Amino acid sequence: MRRRVKLAFMVNDSARNITYTKRKKSLIKTIDELATLCEIEACAIAYSDFHPKTEIWPSSWEVQGVVTKFRSYSDFEKGNKMLNKKSFLMQRIVKSKEQLVKLQKSNWEVDKSLILFQCLVKENFIDTLNTNTLNDLTYDINEKLKKVTSKINELDTNVTI
Repeated sequence: MRRRVKLAFMVNDSARNITYTKRKKSLIKTIDELATLCEIEACAIAYSDFHPKTEIWPSSWEVQGVVTKFRSYSDFEKGNKMLNKKSFLMQRIVKSKEQLVKLQKSNWEVDKSLILFQCLVKENFIDTLNTNTLNDLTYDINEKLKKVTSKINELDTNVTI
């Protein structure tokens, strides 16, 4: 299993050059696989202080075709296909907030079950709960009672028929 790499600027020039070369090779391999597997046009342009010449993959005329095709899109089409750092982070924040809300709801459901269990086990436990918690529990209990009542009524009508 690979270990996580700490993403930080590498002070050592030779280590940074070696890492750059390895990562560039891996990136080009990944882009090549993506282009082959998905039948898409893809290219990579890498500029580095280590190499005076800009590196282009697959070839300069193929890259020029991909760039020309991309530039021919309208700004609206480009906007739908591109993410800058800010929009990417905003999307991640929105997704994280949605996930947080789901987890909070799930945690509250587990907490309610534990509270109800404690209420059954300890008679005085209900006195320790605040008003909001009691109101939430009351609402949930009433909803469950409605479901039980409707199920009983449904079973009664099935038995009499």
